[in-house]
Amino acid sequence: MNDLPAYERDPRATELDVEVLATGEDGGRPWATLSDTVLYPEGGGQPADRGTLRAHGSDVSIVDVQKREGAIRHYLAAPVERGPAHLHLDWSRRFDHMQQHTAQHLLSALAADRFGWETTSFHLGASTCDVELAAASLAADGVAALEEAIAAEVRAARPVGARRVSPDAMSGLRVRSRGLPAGHIGDVRLVEIEGIDLNTCGGTHLRSTAEIECVKLLGSEPMRGGTRLHFVAGGRVRARLAADEARNEALRRALETSDEELVSVVASRLSALQESERARRRLLELLAEVEVARLRAAAATSPFVDAHYEEGDGAFLQRVASAFAASDGEGVALLTAPASSGGVYAVAAQPAATANVEALAKRVAAALDGRGGGRGRIFQGKAGSLAARAELVSALRGELAP
Repeated sequence: MNDLPAYERDPRATELDVEVLATGEDGGRPWATLSDTVLYPEGGGQPADRGTLRAHGSDVSIVDVQKREGAIRHYLAAPVERGPAHLHLDWSRRFDHMQQHTAQHLLSALAADRFGWETTSFHLGASTCDVELAAASLAADGVAALEEAIAAEVRAARPVGARRVSPDAMSGLRVRSRGLPAGHIGDVRLVEIEGIDLNTCGGTHLRSTAEIECVKLLGSEPMRGGTRLHFVAGGRVRARLAADEARNEALRRALETSDEELVSVVASRLSALQESERARRRLLELLAEVEVARLRAAAATSPFVDAHYEEGDGAFLQRVASAFAASDGEGVALLTAPASSGGVYAVAAQPAATANVEALAKRVAAALDGRGGGRGRIFQGKAGSLAARAELVSALRGELAP
């Protein structure tokens, strides 16, 4: 049919001489409608194509393609003028979409016919795809069997084709469909995988299941009473395998082990790390006790004491500040420790302290370019910088001295 767009007449066409018929702007995005197009507009779960439009000697990127008000709008990186132009399709993106979409038709047909798992929706994502199946859960052996069934039909190289039929003719065919778009009139486009599936679809597809190359089912999750099944097909399988192998190679080098021992070595290292962390916390608890005793002794002769812990953190300061504030005396302590974004601090006062601890904490925060909060006799916060710490300590010691 000559009134069909070029992407439907020939899904493998990558270039086309066109005429820019109309231009405009939608939400700040310039657009153009063309006399014809090899770029597929988003629809039916398949994302829009990308490409370039050469007009008046300049190439403009096409960043989106959508059906609007009965026309196909090509959204552009920059405005163009009406007149003759040349359209170029991003073929690698299109072929990827054809592999994923044709794989979905095959997957959905086999899932329904052999396992009773009907597809209720399809999403073609940037890195993975998924279908939602009308099944509360998928047995692991069933998923494995589905993947094997898909592989067998890929090897069978079944022809894939598209045609348009009238609604009357469609009623006499065994068509698998989730329903036509609202308000649809005229012929219906059918995509067929020979001997496997006949489905209503407006998307672009391969010529044979062999071009899918392979399909890998990645896992599933509960979704709206059904199950979402994730998958990749064709080039995405190879790209994913290459990324996984590169990651494994880096892990093998870092851990000095083999693929077979990666999991056990990582588990062993994590266990050792957790034990080290538990030991570190126990030592910090002991150190906190020692520090509180030291600060209490210092506070017995001076109303203001301070300490900086190079190996400490906010949790350690909290422990020391809490124990100091709970001990008898009238002292005030300023505690600090470094952090990736400057530092952390705590201000704590013993029960008999006469200083206004909240006002003192605000002054500390201002001097250290920090922010924080607290109540009663303990205030904590993050410091933007500890550069002014020594000057602050000197000032407070002089002001709080008896």
